[in-house]
Amino acid sequence: MLQSPRKSSLSLAALLTVFMGIAAADEPPPTPGRPVVDTYHGVEVSDPYRWLEDDQDPAVRRWSDAQNAFARGILDNLPGVAAIRARVTEIMSDESPSYWGVTFRGGKFFALKYQPPKQQPMLVVLTSPNDLSSERVVVDPNVIDASGSTAIDWYVASPDGSLAAVSMSKGGTEAGDVHIFDVATGREAYEVVPHVNSGTAGGDVAWAPDGKGFYHTRHPWPGERPEEDRDFYQQVYFHALGTPAQDDRYEMGRDLPRIAEIQLDVDNRSGRVLATVQNGDGGEFAHYLREPGGTWKQFSRFGDRTVQAVFGPRDDLFLVSLRDAPRGTLQRVAIAELGQRPPVTIMPEMDDAIVTSFIGAPSIAATTERLYVTYQLGGPSEIRAFDQQGKPAPAPEQLPLASTYELEPLTGNDLLFGSSSYLQPDAKYVFHAEDGETQKTALATRSPVDFSDAEVVREFATSKDGTRVPVNILRRKGTRLNGTNPCIAAGYGGYGINIPPSFRAVDRVLLDHGFVLAEANLRGGGEFGEKWHLEGNLTKKQNVFDDFAAVCQHLIDRQYTSNERLAIVGGSNGGLLMGALLTQHPDLVKAVVSYVGIYDMPRTELSPNGEFNVTEFGTVKDPDQFRAMYAYSPYHRVRNGVSYPAVLMLTGDNDPRVEPMQSRKMTARLQAATASDAPILLRTSAGSGHGVDTPLDERIAQTVDEFAFLFDELGVPIQTQRSGE
Repeated sequence: MLQSPRKSSLSLAALLTVFMGIAAADEPPPTPGRPVVDTYHGVEVSDPYRWLEDDQDPAVRRWSDAQNAFARGILDNLPGVAAIRARVTEIMSDESPSYWGVTFRGGKFFALKYQPPKQQPMLVVLTSPNDLSSERVVVDPNVIDASGSTAIDWYVASPDGSLAAVSMSKGGTEAGDVHIFDVATGREAYEVVPHVNSGTAGGDVAWAPDGKGFYHTRHPWPGERPEEDRDFYQQVYFHALGTPAQDDRYEMGRDLPRIAEIQLDVDNRSGRVLATVQNGDGGEFAHYLREPGGTWKQFSRFGDRTVQAVFGPRDDLFLVSLRDAPRGTLQRVAIAELGQRPPVTIMPEMDDAIVTSFIGAPSIAATTERLYVTYQLGGPSEIRAFDQQGKPAPAPEQLPLASTYELEPLTGNDLLFGSSSYLQPDAKYVFHAEDGETQKTALATRSPVDFSDAEVVREFATSKDGTRVPVNILRRKGTRLNGTNPCIAAGYGGYGINIPPSFRAVDRVLLDHGFVLAEANLRGGGEFGEKWHLEGNLTKKQNVFDDFAAVCQHLIDRQYTSNERLAIVGGSNGGLLMGALLTQHPDLVKAVVSYVGIYDMPRTELSPNGEFNVTEFGTVKDPDQFRAMYAYSPYHRVRNGVSYPAVLMLTGDNDPRVEPMQSRKMTARLQAATASDAPILLRTSAGSGHGVDTPLDERIAQTVDEFAFLFDELGVPIQTQRSGE
């Protein structure tokens, strides 16, 4: 096991060592405390490491470099790390091509294709999802930038499939400019439209039906607003091809909130434009419709609880509403009657919830005669089919305990969709409505390893207030429940996001070494609808942490593992979960791996990107919300003299969503406070961000560090025998 670094006294010599940039790699750099006290609603809040927030300060850079050196000195010398690196690299570099974001335009199929060992996905076009020989590369970021730091954020093909608008950014920043590519030649055409995409607000393009221009989101340009507002105040403009971007026509958005996030769609028959606007990340939506004459009309507001809208085939709209129905109802309204008559409910609330996440493609698809709707099953999901009046119709055949996504209408009433599970890699399927047959296409990932010796069981933990919390457990068949298995538990629980089953070939390394892998569907997510979400956000966020603690205890009580053999892993909002668990239950787990996490809650909304989170976490301006956040804020719950578990924190210098200072401050606080021999490590990547657009080499390196750290902390010897070939 790892030995604790020597506790460093803050002597003058030690401080000079840090600030001269020559800290020894066999111990963490000493971190002087410079307390700053803020007062919120009469409560004094001390912040001893406020100085670590300024990443432009040379002293902070030297401190971060010294932390990296310390972490590397340990991680690179762990027992068996070379064998882990070889196996992880072999698997992650040998995965077959995978396709996602598949769309059908102008008789062509477009997709983002990920093909290891290439660093970044590329945009390809095919004539058929069953004819890979027809595939052509349209945009390859690996050719544009051999370093692997340039990535495609997203793309939108024109209605006739002749052009593709592609948002590209560098270094994980997600600060995307839109480039236009000729699909036939793969050459860049026309002018670049800048600052369309950003980290949290994202961005979008919707082509005009004639393909001569497109509607697009745009963030403020230099001089339009203060620098701190550059990734806020998203608006909609129209760009005509062949004209300068500075001549783009303003469309709408000047009166939207600072934290507006906009998605766009166009009805190619009528030319109408649909704008879906989210108020930050808390799940509140408003909708606007543009008539061909240029008039925008708002037809839902943030408080209406209309959370999704898609064009129907007959000058109508289909809406998902959560008003008095937290699992969702499906409504229909004629566009001519918007604002005059209320929508008609064609499908009432069911026992399962309609998928309503803002992330990715819509969860409902309308064809000429069919409606395909994705329903959540508490984590897994499935597609159900209906006619235009809501009467059930034959639905696609689907895998059990799987996730379904990316619904793409094809000609007639056929549907293209994606599906994967913990045991089956992603594949795209076509449902033929006429004969009811479901066909697996050639757009299917082949795993380099076999999972036929593994199984998934779904169990329920009981949370502090009696709530039943699902946990999906991946294990090798015949695993003995004797309390000795190494185990990793993961969770998220936020933003109404459903955490679905997903396949990771590299988990074969863990299964081969006897690991049990558990993924929880916690409150705060959307697995059981909006009520499940609201029970885990704002002043009820503590429920999420109680749920996860109950899941960990369930794994111990059921004899899957023990405290000494249990680790937890999470990222972003899941990183907050890691911080809360380790500070509230320091004896519950042996090791923690936390990616790009949030730890200092009172300061979160003051970060450049922090205001987007207010609708999910709350604000310090509200007394009740402040008290709730401060009560669980991991950075403020660290106590001196407590024996904390081993912690590996990972962050990226270019993270546009969660500032790296969160990880710096939490690391410093834990290193100063812990009384245990377990290491507290901080790994900062110079060329990545929040995890989006991370090059393959860096993803491999992060996985190797995570696995080597956990193997060592949980006392798992490296095996030479392999399974699942």
